[in-house]
Amino acid sequence: MKKLLPYVSLMFFALPAFSQYYMRGEIKDEKNQPLPNAKIFVHSAKAFYYSGASYGSFGITMRNLYDSLTITLDGYETKSIRVKTDIWQNIVLKISAADASKNKPKLISVTKDLKQSSKLNWFTGDETYFQLVENEFVNAAGYPNTGFSLNVNKASYSNVRRFINGESPVPPDAVKVEELINYFNLHYRQPKGNDIFRIESQLTSCPWNIDEQLLFLNISARKLDLNKIPPGNFVFLIDVSGSMDMPNRLPLLKAAFQLFVKNLRAIDKVSIVTYGGNVAVWLQPTSGADKDTIMKSIEELEAAGDTPGESAIRMAYKVAQSTFINGGNNRVILATDGDFNVGENTEKSLDELITKQRQTGVYLTCLGVGMGNFKDSKLQTLAKKGNGNYAYLDDINEAEKVLVKELTQTFFSVADDVFMNVQFNPSMVKQYRLIGFDNKKEALSDFSNDLEGGEIGSGNSTLAVFQILPTQQNLLTKNTTVTDDIAKLDLKYRRCNDSLNQKLTFDVKNNYAGIDSVDRELKFAAAVTMFALKLKQSRFLNDADWDFIIATAKTCADKTNYLQNQFLVLLDKAQKIYDVKKKKKRKSVG
Repeated sequence: MKKLLPYVSLMFFALPAFSQYYMRGEIKDEKNQPLPNAKIFVHSAKAFYYSGASYGSFGITMRNLYDSLTITLDGYETKSIRVKTDIWQNIVLKISAADASKNKPKLISVTKDLKQSSKLNWFTGDETYFQLVENEFVNAAGYPNTGFSLNVNKASYSNVRRFINGESPVPPDAVKVEELINYFNLHYRQPKGNDIFRIESQLTSCPWNIDEQLLFLNISARKLDLNKIPPGNFVFLIDVSGSMDMPNRLPLLKAAFQLFVKNLRAIDKVSIVTYGGNVAVWLQPTSGADKDTIMKSIEELEAAGDTPGESAIRMAYKVAQSTFINGGNNRVILATDGDFNVGENTEKSLDELITKQRQTGVYLTCLGVGMGNFKDSKLQTLAKKGNGNYAYLDDINEAEKVLVKELTQTFFSVADDVFMNVQFNPSMVKQYRLIGFDNKKEALSDFSNDLEGGEIGSGNSTLAVFQILPTQQNLLTKNTTVTDDIAKLDLKYRRCNDSLNQKLTFDVKNNYAGIDSVDRELKFAAAVTMFALKLKQSRFLNDADWDFIIATAKTCADKTNYLQNQFLVLLDKAQKIYDVKKKKKRKSVG
């Protein structure tokens, strides 16, 4: 018995060393708003944890009754505190004055010296969209110059279609008017000779306001010869986290990438990086000739674990750089619902991360999937800063469109940092408004911000539409051959892998024609514009109702074009959703 006493005593004194405490608490800002995804460093364990993605709360198993924590969150001051782990922790972070001015959001369009108004938020559950502010009418006499960034993003249209097919109203900030218009690649005209771009313009009547005009500016990019496109170095960066375990997420992406692989050439190569629980190089660089190996590797993907997006992005770029092809198409293709929950995950931190990576000469294409927790704002940030583009896949047909039918438009760019400046003639234009290309609210709050150009892919047609209030001189000369120009256009860009800035100048002629007399694809663009403005609940659409929008579209839609016919079906579905909503509101008021 005496021999047992030392062991019993040792166990008694050792018990406290193996005790566990469950520390719980909440992280908020000074306005008592919860702060999700704050990074919590536990000093004794030398480990990181995170506050909840929705409410800023946390629960951590601790070994010590007393410990030290350091809490960090982008945009807030770092806070280190001593805590008693068996009591509830109420932690308040202060906004950082230094970080508030760092990594400022860039503008997508700007009118020099002009201040903008604001708008209200729209609840979208766990989906995230940038809060956008519609461009206002501008007096041409005081502010003749306006500029905007061009890109080939078309994600908004298929995302809008997902909402409408689900019989749900569309969040207004999910509607990017220019992306809906350019989804159809309307009015494409091949550039002449060896030119990179072809510019055309058309002045016409405004279907929804007889006192106004529409100005179409059409930028067509050269089509690359499929037999001469440079070799591709593609890194598929595929999200295989637990949130991707749904039919319209990972299974859809697997089918999409397999469609893409079928068009690979022997000179192309593919690597696969996955992230779900951990980050791994799933497939080492493999020749496009070895399609069976690539297909099998894709088919074996399964969803599980959390979402370490930051480290995955770093790994994908590292792989792309290790297999870099000089003069080739070096591109990371990120496929995800955007729900990063481990590592850096705010739009600002991703902005900084991807801006550094783009210096490597590797492009980025983002493919978004999913619903409910879809992070449009994150993918938009990544694509913009990654010198690339962004598409949303709502079904396999869209995957085939993006990855097969529009292969060169999606993955092969002809110019970078493309933006346009338009100088209006005040004698012909009293006021103008750029439709779409709306800015994020936080970008508008800083009037010192820069305009950042975008990437244009092979064979893309980009339409920009202005709503114009004409002058009396304009109205008197619209049916004559008067030579007064409407505006002067400067298109600025850089050729791929070239640091030299290029500029094209184009005189926007007074070529007025009624909306029923112009090319029918331009009239169709006007119908899509009305559809988009209706979904945005824009105050600039006047009283154009669904019947009018549908009737306009039917008079110009190409019945042999699948996408345009599908748009007509979408219009009918949207009318049923919004008219029912309107009737219910009237009934409630009654």
